[in-house]
Amino acid sequence: MESEISQIPEVFQTILDNSNQFDKLHDVFTKHDFNSVQILGRGTSDNAAHFLKYLIETKIGLPVGLTSLSSVTIYDTQLKFDNTLVIAISQSGQSSDLIKFSKAAKAGGGFLIAMTNDELSPLAKSADLHLSLLAGKENAVAATKSYAAELLCSLILVDGWLNQKTTADSIVTQAKLLVSDKNLVSSAVDSVNPQNEIVVLGRGFSYPNAKEFALKIQETSKIPVQGLSIADYMHGPISALTSKTQLFLVAQNDSDLSFVKDYMTQIRSRSPKIYWIGTNSLVVPGEIVIEGAKTGNEIHNCIIDCIIGQRFALEFARKNGLDPDRPTGLSKVTLTN
Repeated sequence: MESEISQIPEVFQTILDNSNQFDKLHDVFTKHDFNSVQILGRGTSDNAAHFLKYLIETKIGLPVGLTSLSSVTIYDTQLKFDNTLVIAISQSGQSSDLIKFSKAAKAGGGFLIAMTNDELSPLAKSADLHLSLLAGKENAVAATKSYAAELLCSLILVDGWLNQKTTADSIVTQAKLLVSDKNLVSSAVDSVNPQNEIVVLGRGFSYPNAKEFALKIQETSKIPVQGLSIADYMHGPISALTSKTQLFLVAQNDSDLSFVKDYMTQIRSRSPKIYWIGTNSLVVPGEIVIEGAKTGNEIHNCIIDCIIGQRFALEFARKNGLDPDRPTGLSKVTLTN
């Protein structure tokens, strides 16, 4: 896991160097007049799907849904997907429920784009168009570099849809800075108690990383962690907030966080331990900050800052005497039906 996190800048560079694979998107978007988008993924890839959903909705303006795979795998629904773009995201491209849903979507008239890390996988072969994540073999059970690749490929896909070239050299530079900082998460790791509640909050483009950060801690340290939208958190779960809660707020640099200020008044009134991932702009004394990327672009910062959650999960697991590469009960490829 440690090695694969360190490879993320190299993966970013490889994707950018091979961005010509996205050129074939031009014909797709020229020939098809899509009026809706459906994205499918499981686990980490589902978190990346949320990121792609935000990109398409904010940049393209089309409605985007996250698929309910059970509608096909359990209930055998006949899909009506005419004029629908279907995007499947998967590291392995082998999950049986993704494959079954993808085939049903195509049979229902949908156009299928698959993003996988294996061009020979069943999902890749079933797609109308395959885009390679180019992350190289990922051995650790907890996905890291493949998730980062999914985020960057999502950005390039949407830019291609708009017939724009992704200018993202600073993504590689800033990612190198994060992975080279050996003390990046040390202060946070040292102060977090695995016996007390951990909550990770985000909103907008930071929400997928909040969900993924929570997932990584659960996978590697075997403790329950909530990953939520801060807006959803204020609508109910905040009632469980106590002075022992360890609250992580994922809030990247170069973004408008004015909406967070009122929330923080209520949150701080309960005196939890507060950690900021990304920006220090709203920090008050006593709160811990892990500073993130500063590219001048909110979306680019989000892509890079996923490294922070991964590094925290890695080092927190080690602190707890666990092997983050071999979490109990998990395997690299999960075959769900």
